[in-house]
Amino acid sequence: MPAPEELRNNGVVKNVGEAPQEELATGERSTRNRVARSILDHGPSTVAELAGRLGLTQAAVRRHLDALVADDVVEPREQRVYGARTRGRPAKVFALTDCGRDAFDQSYDKLAADALRWIAEQEGGEQAIAAFARARIAAQSGAYRAAVESVPAEKRAEALAKALSEDGYAATARSAPHPQQGEQLCQHHCPVAHVAEQFPQLCEAETEFFAELLGTHVQRLATIAHGDGVCTTFIPKTSHAPPPARASENTANASASTAGRNPA
Repeated sequence: MPAPEELRNNGVVKNVGEAPQEELATGERSTRNRVARSILDHGPSTVAELAGRLGLTQAAVRRHLDALVADDVVEPREQRVYGARTRGRPAKVFALTDCGRDAFDQSYDKLAADALRWIAEQEGGEQAIAAFARARIAAQSGAYRAAVESVPAEKRAEALAKALSEDGYAATARSAPHPQQGEQLCQHHCPVAHVAEQFPQLCEAETEFFAELLGTHVQRLATIAHGDGVCTTFIPKTSHAPPPARASENTANASASTAGRNPA
């Protein structure tokens, strides 16, 4: 696999080792990525080993490693010694952190899609996928529910957007365009978009949860999984939003919330 010029970290495209407020030249960024890639390919490495593999001076390698350590892409470790220990301290090696390893392309999307596809092909598979989607949302609901229930009704969409953003959805809430009376919840990023494209139950369960959480009928207008640029949910204005209902009490309304647009 060729070394990527940009590596993804936590769902956001990022230049590895790029310090905040600092513009790196293309060559500098490429070299830094090569250092990280060499550690990925060869495992924990010393400065001397990296310099030899990459044709760099040890001073240059140390400079790039300092930046990668600051960005939590690599971390220094004491080299593990097998057999009899020689005199002197073991050489320090640099290894990828979990954050750094995740920056490289992974196959998690394909693995998730393959697993869900296998489930869907079994007897009762479609119902199982829908149940999984609802269970997934339920497992994540605690922070969202706490955020929404801690503010007045008119601030609930904004609170939900903030909570979603903390989970990587880059969400905002704004007034809906005239003449609509209500708000639009916009999610500018979807960490599961590739899987949701094949399994719309994920979008449907999310929409159901929004309706339950906000205590009102909502309508999904657009989704990234469907090819739209933003996931957009319309939240109508209500004079008095009731306390959030439990899922069992709101199933009918939740299903109706997707009637305006197939979420996938």
